[in-house]
Amino acid sequence: MVGVNSDEFNDRAAQAAAVGCAALVDAMGRHHSHRAHLPPFSSPDPTRPLFGPVSTIAYLPFRDDLPQADKGFADLFYEALGSEPQGRVLVLSSGGYPAISHGGGTKLSRGVTQQIAGVLADGLLRDFDELRTYPFATWCRGEATRWGGDTVMPFAADVAVEIAGVTVQPGDYVYADTSGAVVIPAASIDEVLAEAHKVDADDAAFVAQIRSERPEDFLA
Repeated sequence: MVGVNSDEFNDRAAQAAAVGCAALVDAMGRHHSHRAHLPPFSSPDPTRPLFGPVSTIAYLPFRDDLPQADKGFADLFYEALGSEPQGRVLVLSSGGYPAISHGGGTKLSRGVTQQIAGVLADGLLRDFDELRTYPFATWCRGEATRWGGDTVMPFAADVAVEIAGVTVQPGDYVYADTSGAVVIPAASIDEVLAEAHKVDADDAAFVAQIRSERPEDFLA
């Protein structure tokens, strides 16, 4: 599975879910100086967090004179995921239009047979009712009703993309839940997961300290 064995992948996913996005963001801040956190996204099923290594599709504003415009989502979907799609997170950039539909239940149904971990779209998606039934997690900017293919188009696969001011490159890990999302370099994933558990422990100790405070000590 995506270059690691399934037990290792499942262990990382469980660790990420146990600490949540906020602790992972804090842990990233202890290891890296660049921006890694994303704002809260919407999901057809917010109870399902998203975790996995990234594959990307870059969207651009639609132009009918570019040869790439004829390539289509299916070509780029399979190009992005490659020969080991299982457990991957498909990240779609906005192309400058985060309030436009970038796909829906029909196109993304390919993710079911490819056994992806999920989709993170920096744009709207259609068919939340359908996406909710799929076995992978989906997070995006919200639900759309209108097709957006005359505004944005999938243009390139397996390239670095920008999502909400954060650089995301293929192979990075992404985690998303109701509080937001975070992008973690692959080389740092185990260190960041371990640090996130330390963040949780530090917070728990701080809460215990706060609960033992006496108001009179602060009012003297």
